[in-house]
Amino acid sequence: MQDFGLYFELGWQHICNWAGYDHILFVTVLCGTYLLADWRKVLILVTAFTIGHSITLALSVLNVIHINSSLIEFLIPVTIVFTSLVNILKPLRSEATMKLNYVLAMFFGLIHGMGFSNYLKSLLGTSTNIVGQLFAFNIGLEFGQVLIVLTALLISFLCINFAKVKRRDWTVFLSSAIFGIAFIMCIERFQLIKFR
Repeated sequence: MQDFGLYFELGWQHICNWAGYDHILFVTVLCGTYLLADWRKVLILVTAFTIGHSITLALSVLNVIHINSSLIEFLIPVTIVFTSLVNILKPLRSEATMKLNYVLAMFFGLIHGMGFSNYLKSLLGTSTNIVGQLFAFNIGLEFGQVLIVLTALLISFLCINFAKVKRRDWTVFLSSAIFGIAFIMCIERFQLIKFR
């Protein structure tokens, strides 16, 4: 049980750590078109992302799949750029685009899970009994993700309801700012890809 607390804490601290701000940017832009009143839709969206990254996190840590880590580090900001573009082009969502968003969240979760796995593998070292640690770390990631989502939704609420920024304008502003940061990350990380 002591291990659970340790890996839970490592999980939420990893996703909330500013040193790994790419994950914070992705979760923020993922829920960038939603409001606090849309919490059910956000819950479905976050669950889709969770399913995706839980699958590849487990498969990668258990050495079932092996992916070039420098390629994953490049693909993570690509997911942010793509999600930002979708938000900019469709700032107000229809039912059809929301369903597409859920599918994309799950697919992009697969990529992010492989990114999380590099960190978790370094923590586990040569340990062979990792199911408990993997579970605790994943639950910690989800807790951190919920903190990020709540913060993003609260900021959106304040900007739209108190600063009187139009919802569409807020979505475009937030998504454009994140797009700019992620695009620079893409350029920097593309140069670091090691082709084998």
